[in-house]
Amino acid sequence: MAIVASGSPLTARRKLGGELRRLRDRAGLTAEEVGAELGCHNSKITRVETAKRACTKRDFEALMNLYEVPDDKRAELAQLMIRGRQRVPPWWDAYADVISANYAEFLAYEAEAVRCYEYQPLLIPAQLQTEDYARAVTAVSFLALGPDQVEGLVEVRMRRQQRLHEEAPLALEAVVTEAALRLLVGGSETMRAQLRHLRQVSALSHVSIRVIPFDAGEKAACTGAFTLLGTGQDADADAAFTEAADNTANFRDDPLTLRRLNRLFQSLAQAALPTQDSLELVEQIEEATR
Repeated sequence: MAIVASGSPLTARRKLGGELRRLRDRAGLTAEEVGAELGCHNSKITRVETAKRACTKRDFEALMNLYEVPDDKRAELAQLMIRGRQRVPPWWDAYADVISANYAEFLAYEAEAVRCYEYQPLLIPAQLQTEDYARAVTAVSFLALGPDQVEGLVEVRMRRQQRLHEEAPLALEAVVTEAALRLLVGGSETMRAQLRHLRQVSALSHVSIRVIPFDAGEKAACTGAFTLLGTGQDADADAAFTEAADNTANFRDDPLTLRRLNRLFQSLAQAALPTQDSLELVEQIEEATR
């Protein structure tokens, strides 16, 4: 798979680290052996592979030579190395007082993704929320925050939605359960506006919204919320974020987890109604809130 140069330093370091780890494994070397070759401690090698630190140009060249990487592959990896060392602050840095490190990591991946697969059992996906709906769920999810901090998080959520309207927009495939449509968030008026918004945004050719109905039974009760992000050419995602009870998004990029979650999302999508039937159900529930 060709590597797509990332616009986010964090994403670039993650991708480069993963490639370096695979190259080391292919060479049959341990981190200690590579460190000895480069004249450094093995912890430095591990930190570069896990994106805890940027790779220097000197170390990059030494690793490429050690792993005998061909020129075309070396040029692709060099793009990631250069991007991973840049210090251009992303837009969400302005909200550093309200977003966690985990959330910032998620935003870095989302900003560079070309496709997103999201499953939500109880709530409308963030990319599809109205401002009033987002404010209601944020206020109860972060009870320790003051009103200004809640507004900051709502602004972040609204800013994220711009990805759906860019020249090269984020392709979003969302699967929700019927419970997410019927849970009366923010009161009848807020929920009615939210459901109407779902039908409106579904008109975008790159947005798909599908609903798993109640009569699907246990097929919608097998997992919590998760998001898959794809940053390359492949249809499958190359990064996953699973939601924890404390509202943190846990990053996963190990192949086993990615394969499992990609298969799980496809299974959930198969349990959902077709797109048109899903939108008709959204409209029916919207009418019932009047």
